[in-house]
This record gives sequence, C-alpha cells and structure tokens, in this order.
Amino acid sequence: MSDPSTRIAIVTGASGGIGRAVAERLAGAGMSVVVHYSGNAGKAKDTVDAITAAGGRATVFGADVADENAMAALFQHASDTFGGVDVVVNTAGIMPLAPVAETDLETFDRIQRTNVRGTFVVSRLGARTVRPGGAIINFSTSVMRLQMPTYGAYAMSKGAVEGLTLILARELRGKDITVNVVAPGPTATALFFEGKPQEVIEHIAGLNPMQRLGTPEDIAEGTAFLAGPGRWVNGQVIYANGGAA
Repeated sequence: MSDPSTRIAIVTGASGGIGRAVAERLAGAGMSVVVHYSGNAGKAKDTVDAITAAGGRATVFGADVADENAMAALFQHASDTFGGVDVVVNTAGIMPLAPVAETDLETFDRIQRTNVRGTFVVSRLGARTVRPGGAIINFSTSVMRLQMPTYGAYAMSKGAVEGLTLILARELRGKDITVNVVAPGPTATALFFEGKPQEVIEHIAGLNPMQRLGTPEDIAEGTAFLAGPGRWVNGQVIYANGGAA
C-alpha cells in the first residue's frame, strides 16, 4: 500500500452519519478526501471544515449519485484537485421503510435508483479510475442476515449491491484493486432514528451481544482498514454489527 498521505479518497454521502465519519477517519489517516453530498451542502461543508480544522485536506462536491455524467465530473474533480483516485467509499443511500404490501412503487423505484443504480455508477467509475493499490468499498446492511420486517425494498437494493461488488472484485483480477462490502448493523444515525419510537430503538440495540447501537465511528474504523492496510481482504462482505448475527 502506498503512503496514506499520497492517497486520494472519494466518499459519497459524506455530509453526515456514517459517510461523514468515514471521510474524517480517512482524512485523519492522511488521505485527501472528496466529500460528496446530494442534498445538504451546508452539512457537507461542515464535514470539510472539520477535516481542514484538524489539519487534513478535503474538498466538497455535490451531485446526484445515480447521474453518470455528474459522477464522472466528481471523479474528474478529484483528479484535478488532488491528482488521482485511490479509494472510493460509496456510503450514499436512502432507507424508506414499510412492509412490502404497503410499499408504493414510486418509493421502491427511488430506493433502487439511489442504492442500486447509484452504486453501479460509482463502482463502474471506480473500476475505470482507481489506481493500482487502491480500494473500492460499497455499503450493504446487516438486515441481509437479520431479515427485519419493513426493510424489504431496502434489503432488496442491498442484495444487489453485494452481488455487484463481489463480481467486480473478480473482474478486476490483476489490477491490484480490492473491492469489498461493509454491512453495518443498526447504527446511531439520524437515518436510523427517523420514525422509530424509543422502545423499538432499545429493542434493536439489545439484539447484539454488545447491547448497544453501533456508532458511525465504529463503522468508519472497519472501512479505514479496507481502504488502507487491509490489502489481503478482497471480494468479501464485512459485517460490522457487534455480533448481531
């Protein structure tokens, strides 16, 4: 692996939650980071400000993760600003919840566009752009093991992400690029807390042997391993869930 201080990372969905924690963790390791956001420029700027205040290097770029032209411009911005792309972490995603029987198709299509098409667009660009010694890291969910009700459309999208990622790892044979999936368990983010009563949150937090929710920093730590020293981990789904399943 090259010196982290020479590596450039793109983190999608980095305006908050897990994405922000990943961006800050990679910057803390010495990487230059492109902080991508879709809808919240102010929070994305906060992420960049936090990184630069800590002595890191970061820039911000807003784009629709499912728009191939906009994302190509994002990758070009990374190259123009920092000199290339070594790490791509695709945390961008949405998670509307409802039982399958009550999920309207407009919501279903929106989930698949962001989570499936968006991951495909970013992964394809990563496969074409990431330099030898680099890493592509996509995000799934531990719901794939937990099979929790109301997560049907979301879990379906993440099953597609896992399939794509594991195949891409094999397609990049000989390129010295690792491709893996991080599958977080329930994590204390605004996305997770939205719409859940306290008793449900407490029940979910108790499902794992650690008896707590994960933190964005927990997930970022595992992601940083795959983005940096974890060169012998390739084509895998890494469950970061405190042992929930």
